[in-house]
Amino acid sequence: MQRLVLIDGNAILHRAYHALPPLTTRSGELVNAVYGFTTMLLKVISDLKPQYLAVAFDTEKPTFRQMEYLGYQAQRPHMDKELSSQIVKVHEILKAFGIPIYELPGFEADDVIGTLAKKAISNMQYVISEVVIVTGDKDMMQLVGPRVKVYAPVRGMSEAELFDREKVFQKMGVEPGQIVDYKGLVGDPSDNYPGIPGVGPKTAVELLKKHKSLKNIYRHLPELPEVLVRKLTEGRELADLSYRLARIVLDAPIKVDLKKCQFKLEKEERERVAIKLQALGFKSLVARLRMGENGKEMRKGRKGSEQLTMV
Repeated sequence: MQRLVLIDGNAILHRAYHALPPLTTRSGELVNAVYGFTTMLLKVISDLKPQYLAVAFDTEKPTFRQMEYLGYQAQRPHMDKELSSQIVKVHEILKAFGIPIYELPGFEADDVIGTLAKKAISNMQYVISEVVIVTGDKDMMQLVGPRVKVYAPVRGMSEAELFDREKVFQKMGVEPGQIVDYKGLVGDPSDNYPGIPGVGPKTAVELLKKHKSLKNIYRHLPELPEVLVRKLTEGRELADLSYRLARIVLDAPIKVDLKKCQFKLEKEERERVAIKLQALGFKSLVARLRMGENGKEMRKGRKGSEQLTMV
């Protein structure tokens, strides 16, 4: 199996930052997000064994969604300086691994990943049999299909679950391809777009179970209760807006070089990474890296084994 793993850099970085205590190096630099991100990266390499690997990040530029709807993600606070200061170190570790980073101004990492996944699957030169997206963002589950899965952390940074179509349905109550329709109906408080006032998750799931899509729901308005018809009619523009904001772009203007995404972790790469990790005081992560070099499974180091200071 030729597997491409695409990591949602911002989602995993934020999760690491908030899941771990504020650890610092001996020199006082905060590195909890770097530690957590690298821990997840090693787990991904061990669990998924990718032949191809890439990471996507957001940029600081406004996205097309923010341009279309000023309220999009407006309630989210700016990234903490304590987190933003760690991004450079994460980039350095990825460079040491030889893992390419993809970013595109005006688009989110979600759009970059959606486009990379689609282009990789359709590339005839590199026969990618499966794409696995590593993220904690439920919106990404809309990309799940016969050759695309989502690998999501479920408890801190130590456990993760692989979502296929069946598991997405069990979790969300709708098919992966209906998630955008669902968000069109109910909106998304985390991204601050409204959906249709008065239409909740239970109603949305029932409507999509019967009518399959947002567009088809509106085609069958005469079959629905009068109260619901009024809500849907009055909320049509908001539904369309929410649908557009929720939909991940699959044709973003970004070039994909799968050759650069080919992943190997041999002696040269391990030494480069080990030097970076040692400089940060991540001794247990260096041990995991070297266990892998000896042909053993990379396992999580013993808790508290790092030479780090808790703030």
